[in-house]
Amino acid sequence: MENTYLTALHGMEKIIPDWENPMGSFNKKSYADTFKKYYESNLNVYEAVETGYNNAVDKEQFILNMADAVIESAVSAIDAVIKKRKKDAKLIDLNLCMVVYVLPGILKYGGESAKPLTDIILKCWKEQFPSTNISAAPFEDIEAGFHKKWCYITTAVCETQGKPDDCYELTLFRNYRDGYLMQQPEGEQVIREYYDVAPTIVKRINKLPEREKIYQSIWETYLYPCMTMIEKGENESCKELYMEMVRKLQEEYFYCS
Repeated sequence: MENTYLTALHGMEKIIPDWENPMGSFNKKSYADTFKKYYESNLNVYEAVETGYNNAVDKEQFILNMADAVIESAVSAIDAVIKKRKKDAKLIDLNLCMVVYVLPGILKYGGESAKPLTDIILKCWKEQFPSTNISAAPFEDIEAGFHKKWCYITTAVCETQGKPDDCYELTLFRNYRDGYLMQQPEGEQVIREYYDVAPTIVKRINKLPEREKIYQSIWETYLYPCMTMIEKGENESCKELYMEMVRKLQEEYFYCS
């Protein structure tokens, strides 16, 4: 039992992948394979956590110990960075790793420990890093997001700037949609309403001779600030600004004849 506990604890201390550029593999071509390798490399950790949880007398304390190991490893990684700007960048990388690898990996393995473990990790992460607002989503939901249009307006803007479908900006917004917005009580409705109007807005802008100027204005006024908010963990502010953008564009382009 002691060996199982130590395997689980030490495994959770190393569960966040130590990658220099985690965003680099988070794209349509690479994500599924990268996640599979990550998941398989941690199977012994998931198994030890599940066994330890099922055998623990105090299950809440066991789960808390596992979550603390994750948080402490994140804190150590940030403390190892000297400059504040780089510390902020490191936290962004850690947030991404948590949302698209760590939490989906735990959920994929499942078992009795999966939900209580993800719940307490999210709670402890928020307490340690108050500016963040990460959430847990299954791997299948995140991977499926690469095969959906996200989003018509953002895609149109990025295409105007000569950026590919798997560029940093679109990847970040897809992650935001699947990792945060879909988890909110009204998130699915917000996304559905957006898809009802966005294609028409884009079609009408594309017919205008000044479309590039319009898209540049959308980028500067809404999308770039939204991207910055996501990077800082200001997810609710991003949602409000993005919805404001859709409302204004809807008034100007959706209802026009």
